Amino acid sequence: MSTPQIAVLRQKIHGLSADDYAAALRDALPDAEIAVAATPREERELVGSAPIVTGYDLDAELIETADDLDLFAGVYAGVDHLPLETFEENDVAVTNASGVHGPNIAEYVIGAILSHVRGFPRARRQQDNRVWQSYPARELQGSTVTVVGLGAIGSAVIDRLDPFGVETLGVRYTPEKGGPTDEVFGFDEIHTALARTDYLVLACPLTDATRGLIDSDALLTLPTEAFLVNIARGGVVDTDDLVSALQANRIAGAALDVTDPEPLPADHPLWGFDTVSITPHNAGHTPRYYERTAEILADNVERYRNGETDFENRVV
Repeated sequence: MSTPQIAVLRQKIHGLSADDYAAALRDALPDAEIAVAATPREERELVGSAPIVTGYDLDAELIETADDLDLFAGVYAGVDHLPLETFEENDVAVTNASGVHGPNIAEYVIGAILSHVRGFPRARRQQDNRVWQSYPARELQGSTVTVVGLGAIGSAVIDRLDPFGVETLGVRYTPEKGGPTDEVFGFDEIHTALARTDYLVLACPLTDATRGLIDSDALLTLPTEAFLVNIARGGVVDTDDLVSALQANRIAGAALDVTDPEPLPADHPLWGFDTVSITPHNAGHTPRYYERTAEILADNVERYRNGETDFENRVV
């Protein structure tokens, strides 16, 4: 096997295979040599010889033996599953796929909010039972939407909210950076934002600071008509506290693409609420996933060829 410039690890993401990813890379990098690992043995061989490897994960032992490896291009926005210290110790740069999910997850958020506003879940239940009965609905216009996390996804959500005539509040680690929202708060001021919130969108990473961020205290601060949308990580919300708040009608409902635990057990009480919609970590699904990931890597390959190391989305 000739030494490839880019090695694509075995993976299946959102129903798309490693071969689909390789095809997208060949379209974006027609002059690059790209090889796809089909077996564990091929994977080890490719990682041992390629200067650029791309995929979901890479074993720490393989990194230790990959003398020619300069860049690992992760295909997820999150990197908490990667052995980052091992990459750093072996002088291997790591990038993520931040920005890939902006359009598709933002559409999920807008859809979830509008579904709640216009009462579509109730309409679906009535249709299933063949019940023709009018019911009250609301308007999104004039409400306040708070987005926790103003990265690529949070910013994309704000962009798509612009035509709806809403007030937007942002919560981020570094409020001094500002953001696309009407107002920006730090995490130490989150309750000030929550008290004014009609729709709360969680779009932040899961860190020590955000784990359990939306707990019983935060849920108590939210107005009773507030609706929660979580497309971050399940652990950002204290699940038991959320169940208690829903049981006591302390919030209006929730749209959850992520849960804690995940997958959500079949007997979990969250399944039983008419005011809760649950999707199986599916908000990020898009047929353009690999196309967008390939665009990021193609730009970084050009930088690599020029001897640059300031890669787009570099995390190590």
